[in-house]
Amino acid sequence: MTQQNYSNIENGTTEITADRLIRLSVFYNVSIDYILGLTNKKEVNK
Repeated sequence: MTQQNYSNIENGTTEITADRLIRLSVFYNVSIDYILGLTNKKEVNK
């Protein structure tokens, strides 16, 4: 993912795809719920 893609997602210009959401979750080792702001817990349930 390019910096521009990431910026567009943060700014709401582009909607994030499920695939990119999963990749970000794995890359940052946080839950998808954390990325979406649904929880304050960063832990990934395994």
